[in-house]
Amino acid sequence: MTTRKTGRFITVEGADGAGKSTVVTRLYEALQNKGWDVLLTREPGGIEIAEKIREIILNPEHIKMDKRTEALLYAAARRQHLAEKVLPALEGGKLVLCDRFIDSSLAYQGYARGIGIDEVFAINQFAVENCMPDLTLYFDVRPEVGLARINATKDREINRLDLEALDFHEKVREGYRLVIERFADRFQIIDAEKPADEVFADALAQLEARLQV
Repeated sequence: MTTRKTGRFITVEGADGAGKSTVVTRLYEALQNKGWDVLLTREPGGIEIAEKIREIILNPEHIKMDKRTEALLYAAARRQHLAEKVLPALEGGKLVLCDRFIDSSLAYQGYARGIGIDEVFAINQFAVENCMPDLTLYFDVRPEVGLARINATKDREINRLDLEALDFHEKVREGYRLVIERFADRFQIIDAEKPADEVFADALAQLEARLQV
């Protein structure tokens, strides 16, 4: 399968409770209003097979899941999502806006789970071939702030990763910092502890500056 793309691939990353999912919806609407042909999607999920894998990964009852099993399931969901939805959209010239992608696996499974960033990157290179984001917006928030937001949101689904201890989420943030250092050319950091409207404005400004939208 070809990994050639003519569209734009934008990913949004951040720890749990960073508020990125809310902002990415607003970015989607803003880009549409600017005349872009935009596809909004998410990981893990986005298509039927990947959504079923998501249910397995995030089910709070699956406490026995091995960390390498977890990493492989994320990679499998990513591959199917990419092949079935993302690549066809990119090849059709769309701007794809994806809530999480490969960097989540590097930070969560590679660093926080202790598998190794290089090891998880290798697994995912097999999954994505050469299809990497053109731009990644990272929503930075302190773990205690993110977890407090999760606990304060009554209608939010609590998944298996939300139940991890604070030190796990601190490692996730450290992992993201290492990933950002490695791929500094495509990352833009957004202060996600600001008021929601400011976070959205900052994110949109980064898109406008980087992609000239």
